[in-house]
Amino acid sequence: MTSFYLSNPYQPPQAPETLPIGEPWALFGGISPQQFMKMHWHKKPLLVRGAIPAFGLARQMNAPLGSPISAQELFQIAGTDESEARLIQSKPWSFTEGPFKKKLLPTLDTPNWTLLLQGMEARHPAAAKILSWFRFIPDARLDDLMISIAGPGGGVGPHFDSYDVFLIQMSGRRRWRISEQKDLSLNPKLPLKILQHFKQEQEWDLEPGDMLYLPPHVAHDGIALDPGCQTWSIGFRSPSYKELLQEGLWRLAESLDDIPELEERFADPKQPATNCAEQLPEELIKQIKQKLQGLKLEQVDIFLPGIAAYLSEPKAQAIFDAPKDPLSPGQFNRQLQSSILKPHPQTRLLTLGNTVFCNGEKMTDRQVKSIQQAWRTLSANKVLRPQKSLESRPESSLYEAYSSGWLIFDAVI
Repeated sequence: MTSFYLSNPYQPPQAPETLPIGEPWALFGGISPQQFMKMHWHKKPLLVRGAIPAFGLARQMNAPLGSPISAQELFQIAGTDESEARLIQSKPWSFTEGPFKKKLLPTLDTPNWTLLLQGMEARHPAAAKILSWFRFIPDARLDDLMISIAGPGGGVGPHFDSYDVFLIQMSGRRRWRISEQKDLSLNPKLPLKILQHFKQEQEWDLEPGDMLYLPPHVAHDGIALDPGCQTWSIGFRSPSYKELLQEGLWRLAESLDDIPELEERFADPKQPATNCAEQLPEELIKQIKQKLQGLKLEQVDIFLPGIAAYLSEPKAQAIFDAPKDPLSPGQFNRQLQSSILKPHPQTRLLTLGNTVFCNGEKMTDRQVKSIQQAWRTLSANKVLRPQKSLESRPESSLYEAYSSGWLIFDAVI
């Protein structure tokens, strides 16, 4: 094991802007993303040996690769205020939220502990690159990349997720036991969501470079077999219809400010005298019905902008810092001609038709065509390459997003 920890770390490549989704990928065992989505996504598990071929090739050369992020780096991240870190220990089970001082974290060879770090794509470029491999799945579904580092015997207990997950082994070995059992009741006596009756159906030991995909509600239990075992999990959002409709309705209510005729006051000049004063007036009901019909609330297009805005919101823990020495609008325009502009790692972008939403805000409304196209490029490719003809005005949403720290310049060419 000593040579393993001294090995060079694996350097994951950035995925191309246009993914070859119709071609076979080693990541899926020689099938294409199109085939994977048709055959496995949301349907059945898939185990892929050598999903990242570099690990197997390195082992054949007696120069095994290490994880792209060392245990020391993970421990440092777990100690920052911005981290989403959780420490889980078994025998007995316990759960603690970070941040954690390094002296409070177990050593790698201490048994029965797991450190979970959420949102790692915003903390380390290697995690962001791994996440880029999965953009054949809509951004609205993609959540984040979580890293689990554990000592021997470490795990979170048999459980199930309500969303799809890809589990990539990056360091050490982990034993996975899975079951497609129907009984998903939880043990009420434990501080974690652990299944009360887990009945193993299949078992595999995953080595670095192997990957396991699990659809929602497949019971699974992962146990670390080696010190410093690292598993990288790509998780997906699965909001309830209630959540989506609530958020869509809330944003629709906000948009009513843009409809002047709704500022008119209710009037009932034809209201007769009544002996049922406690009843809601029929005239009020009639007029409200007319207004609702005018809003066309039964049409999904009315709700979609609000839902897109909601799904583009960054995580609650996201922090954006404005540039320390912000460029003036003129300097910003000149920088656009020679530099790459990218979303901040915690920025979320989504497109609905030709409208782009960034961090919950609509960015393409009332913008000149060149700015609208720049936003669509950013949303599609997660990068805006040097633009010789793009002129961003001071009031443009592109400059405002840069000034807020939502967009950052990556490199000068």
